[in-house]
Amino acid sequence: MTYLIKGETATWEVVVGLEVHAQVVSQSKLFSGSSTRFGAPANSQVSLVDAAMPGMLPVINGLCVEQAVRTGLGLRAKINKRSIFARKNYFYADLPQGYQISQYEQPIVGEGKVVLDMPDGSSREVGIERLHLEQDAGKSMHDQHPSKSLIDLNRSGVALMEIVSKPDMREPEEAGAYLRKLRSIMRYLGTCDGNMEEGSMRADVNVSVRPIGTTDLRTRCEIKNVNSVRFVMQAIEAEAHRQVEVWESGGEVRQETRLFDPAKGETRSMRSKEHAHDYRYFPDPDLLPLEFDDAFVEKVRRSLPELPDDKKNRFIADFGLTPYDASVLVVDRENAAFFEKVAEGRDGKTAANWVINNLFGALAKAGKGVADSPVSAENLGKLLDLLKDEVINGRIAKDVFEIMMETGEDPDAIVEDKGLRQVTDTSAIEAAVDAVIAANPEKADDVRGGKEKLLGWFVGQVMKATQGKANPAMLNDILRAKLLG
Repeated sequence: MTYLIKGETATWEVVVGLEVHAQVVSQSKLFSGSSTRFGAPANSQVSLVDAAMPGMLPVINGLCVEQAVRTGLGLRAKINKRSIFARKNYFYADLPQGYQISQYEQPIVGEGKVVLDMPDGSSREVGIERLHLEQDAGKSMHDQHPSKSLIDLNRSGVALMEIVSKPDMREPEEAGAYLRKLRSIMRYLGTCDGNMEEGSMRADVNVSVRPIGTTDLRTRCEIKNVNSVRFVMQAIEAEAHRQVEVWESGGEVRQETRLFDPAKGETRSMRSKEHAHDYRYFPDPDLLPLEFDDAFVEKVRRSLPELPDDKKNRFIADFGLTPYDASVLVVDRENAAFFEKVAEGRDGKTAANWVINNLFGALAKAGKGVADSPVSAENLGKLLDLLKDEVINGRIAKDVFEIMMETGEDPDAIVEDKGLRQVTDTSAIEAAVDAVIAANPEKADDVRGGKEKLLGWFVGQVMKATQGKANPAMLNDILRAKLLG
């Protein structure tokens, strides 16, 4: 459902487009051989090219080009076999060249699309306008000295892919789903690790509002460098409400760049929004046009892994999963592989239920991911086999799973060591039922008198007497036979 804001003069909808800056997975920078390792001491990974020393010339990193093409193919986008690097001219203390090498009129990747899986099970398509390669700037640090700003150039020259969406999103949740899907695709491809907390994926958020029913795009504001999915969603909501208040009060929204303050939950003005001509773009004279052929693109295409949308469709077809469960499982490549091992040769829906609800829930509580799971896919599969073969019942299975989470033990060993095998001996269950009925004659009469809901109480009492080991189906049949005839 579209996110709407009700004002005094109109009901407003929000229009959102995102510019995502994704750091390319590469050992060296876009135009130099300097390392891209995160967390290195300040200014320890800066070549003469990165520091813009006179006479230094950029040399393109071929792997970064391939990674951009891989990402474009993953986004089902048009690959431009000829693209041009341009100089984007502006002054900032952490930009030693006085310009950024980027791509302007002829980017390496053109239009594409991303399909979003929404929580209600619906799908939304967001268009990609372009993907271009550019170099990152350094980092200004204003909190290291009482009166000076310090500059770290380790990031200077690091390869970025700027992925520009079309203004197709209409609510904060769609923007969040878009970022998560984009991150998932790039992680599958191995082109960006998506670690927003390390700055390797950042978003500039373009927001405008308009009265519902109108189609014209009003003035937008850009919220710079938002570094978490949650903050992106909060920034959209805050900025949309601010703009509605401006329009409703008779004012006019000015095109500008703003910052989001998570502590106050508001955006504030940073500077007036620059236009393309302010940057005085022109082709970089030190770099030839980037050209490659169909054979190169096809070689990259053949190396692509199965991507989230394809894997989701296969999980639905092969394992009978719901679209929602399949979309949850394929977000992360490791999670999907874990599920496939558990589900191999077993009921897919049961496997998905245990992986999503039991395993993911327990791992989230422990602050762990699948890679650090104490419960292996093999052992979780064995637990499901014990359930299917009626060696244990559902209640015992949950107890065994908790022990597995604590110890990482084999479920077969846990069941044997703790004597947890299900009681399927009819006479033993009958004896336990008879004892509970004999101890509670009034409740037994109530059941016979029509209060069948009390059967659940009797089930609980017998389960308690058998330490949860009675076969539930057999227990229910015996209880019904003895109390209802």
